[in-house]
Amino acid sequence: SCCGARVPPSVPPPPPEGGGGGREGASWGRPGSRLGATTNPRISAGHVQGLQRLLEQAKSPGELLRWLGQNPTKVRAHHYPVALRRLGQLLGSQPRPPPVEQATLQDLSQLIIRNCPSFDIHTIHVCLHLAVLLGFPSDGPLVCALEQERRFRLPPKPPPPLQPVLRGGQRLEAALSCPRFLRYPRQNLISSLADARPEELTPHVMVLLAQHLARHRLREPQLLEAIAHFLVVQEAQLSSKVVQKLVLPFGRLNYLPLEQQFMPCLERILAREAGVAPLATVNILMSLCQLRCLPFRALHFVFSPGFINHVSGTPHALIVRRYLSLLDAAVELELPGYRGPRLPRRQQVPIFPQPLITDRARCNCWGRRNTART
Repeated sequence: SCCGARVPPSVPPPPPEGGGGGREGASWGRPGSRLGATTNPRISAGHVQGLQRLLEQAKSPGELLRWLGQNPTKVRAHHYPVALRRLGQLLGSQPRPPPVEQATLQDLSQLIIRNCPSFDIHTIHVCLHLAVLLGFPSDGPLVCALEQERRFRLPPKPPPPLQPVLRGGQRLEAALSCPRFLRYPRQNLISSLADARPEELTPHVMVLLAQHLARHRLREPQLLEAIAHFLVVQEAQLSSKVVQKLVLPFGRLNYLPLEQQFMPCLERILAREAGVAPLATVNILMSLCQLRCLPFRALHFVFSPGFINHVSGTPHALIVRRYLSLLDAAVELELPGYRGPRLPRRQQVPIFPQPLITDRARCNCWGRRNTART
């Protein structure tokens, strides 16, 4: 196979990438082709799962189309959402998304249009949602066909948990990875968050959202408040290792949420789990340090001899001591009224163990100047 994926038995390998994709794609959509044969009781579950893996590992939109077109007897309804989701990942890949021909997108649309009458309501909803996120025109044939199928089945029912592949949080994940997100970040994320049911907002989904806001420096109050509210509501179920990821954007974006229970909630979590996960504890305090909201009780604990001795025997000893040294410096600068324990001098480590690149360059420059003068 050209993509390096293992080909299941009886699945012919795809042709080379440049072999006349437009004409072949058009031939797959001809009336009378075998694309409509999507059910065959003799096909084993292994073949169906194998095709799903091939779709998930496809390296280009053309390869996605070939796997669907060359395996009509193995294609099931849930393979089409998998293909659309993979298409979104490919188009949003960095630094260079793979080239895609318009004919390839049209052939993929025709495949879905041809088979969508056999989709269940859940698959129709997912395909429609992904098609809109991917930028297919709202008045185009694909969106119109899916919308027509959806109207035929009114009143809508909650999608049954048949295929967990694109349920709940993965719809928000699709919005995060969608190419249109770069142009419409606020609209896509907020609408996806508003459409999600409460049970769909899992810790995994909210961590993805927090990491995305922090990575792209998106200071969106509505999304940050949603994360703060989630943290307060789910306090009892969240470990400090998850909390450290949820609070990351608040410190990085210097945003103190309006949620009144945000700080009391974090203080309770720190008191509960500080001895269990020392690195996560210090990471949380680093984010609070950026917000200038260091809780005295937590500082008393992390600067205590017992905590420092416990940290010394962990794999993260050096980085934790480095963070503690930074916290100690922050306490001295930001909390003049603090009278609790501090990090002992013998436990302090340089925050920057090596000179910064600019410092080294400056030293080298002055060294050359002094040599020239002498």
